[in-house]
Amino acid sequence: MRVRDKAAVSALRTTLAALDNAEAAPVDEAGLRGVALEQSPVGAGATEAARRELSERDVVDVVRAEAAERLEAAAQLTAPAHADRAARLRAEAAVLLRFLDGPGTA
Repeated sequence: MRVRDKAAVSALRTTLAALDNAEAAPVDEAGLRGVALEQSPVGAGATEAARRELSERDVVDVVRAEAAERLEAAAQLTAPAHADRAARLRAEAAVLLRFLDGPGTA
């Protein structure tokens, strides 16, 4: 991506963030209640939680959901004043869908 393709950069950045969020360990609310500060673990890495490992199917689902979000938002932007934004959202969705289609289809 030597020539900056703003739509591709934007789509990839937000999708990477969505994948990062999907890998986050679920917060156990029961474990958060009633733990006094003096009883909490200490030391480097003591508060680190293992992240979820996404399967290939999970990754595909997240990427597909990100593309669908963009297409849905573009469909709702019907006013002529929003035509540029809708086109950009469609371009971002196309970038993501190209990754799902596999190599050699672009």
